[in-house]
Amino acid sequence: MAKTTHKAIETIGIDIGKNSFHVVGHDEHGAIVLRRKWSRGQVETRLANMPPCLIGMEACGGAHHLSRKLKALGHDARLMPAKYVRPYSKGQKNDFRDAEAIAEAVQRPTMKFVATKTSEQLDLQALHRVRQRLVSQRTGIINQIRAFLLERGISVRQGFRFLRAELPRILTSPPDVLSPRMVRVIEDLATDWRRLDERVEAVSAEIEALAYSDAGCERLMSVPGIGPIISTATVAAIGTGDAFSKGRDFAAWLGLVPKQMSTGGRTILGKISKRGNRYLRVLFVQAAWVVLIKPQSWDRYGLRPWIEAAKKRLHHNVLAVALANKLARIAWAVLAKGRDFEMRRIDDAITQPA
Repeated sequence: MAKTTHKAIETIGIDIGKNSFHVVGHDEHGAIVLRRKWSRGQVETRLANMPPCLIGMEACGGAHHLSRKLKALGHDARLMPAKYVRPYSKGQKNDFRDAEAIAEAVQRPTMKFVATKTSEQLDLQALHRVRQRLVSQRTGIINQIRAFLLERGISVRQGFRFLRAELPRILTSPPDVLSPRMVRVIEDLATDWRRLDERVEAVSAEIEALAYSDAGCERLMSVPGIGPIISTATVAAIGTGDAFSKGRDFAAWLGLVPKQMSTGGRTILGKISKRGNRYLRVLFVQAAWVVLIKPQSWDRYGLRPWIEAAKKRLHHNVLAVALANKLARIAWAVLAKGRDFEMRRIDDAITQPA
């Protein structure tokens, strides 16, 4: 009887938990024919004995690993953003209803899916997240040192390199300016700062080495403003860009497009939507600023006509975001088409400001 049930299953929704997985299966008519709670170890074993079917999951921790395993078993495993699944949930929230909503959402022809990441992409992503945490901790320590000094009436010019240069002199201040206890506290913080600098440099060096050993990253580094950090972060996030049909979709996914609120034929555009990958969006905006502060490179990349036309009508901050949008679209094209950035390919595209 169980064998017949398995054959009737066309679609499965899996609600992923830490140790237990709630599974709901639909037949070809949408009726529920499977409703089970499995442990983590049971999922692969049970699904290995089923005929290939469409399996939906929310893109969360552990989903990419399970998706790869299920694809190896012959199933069509797809990942979806949790916010796109939520509208299909009915009644009060519980794990089985979540799995049922996932099973319904994955069948929608207009559903937007998340590309399954490879092991190499997850490794790159892990390095970037570690580096991001270390940089955040280092910034926190620098800000704390500045706050302690300011409470003693000592102000240092903005920029960590100025604080680093002034710190030895500040620590020799008389006791009426800095007490011995505060000197010891700041020295300990400075030691933590140096240790974090070493960690950041080590992780950055590893990321850079990976960037020059990967063909996709090397192609991305031919795009203006993009170096090892941005190229590896992009590859870690989207791979070869197969999840997007065009560069504009990638830029929209990054949140580098105006938020739209339109009704009654009236289009209202606001600030950028800031959706998607915040870390990658910040990196592309930084890349845009790198290009903008180096006017001597505009001709080399064929961007001068576009930038000069846009500067006449856009605030410099808006111009940076608009250029970040353009760089993101170019980056997607470089990845999707498998070739280096070529200035002559965008001569027509840059004549009209975005």
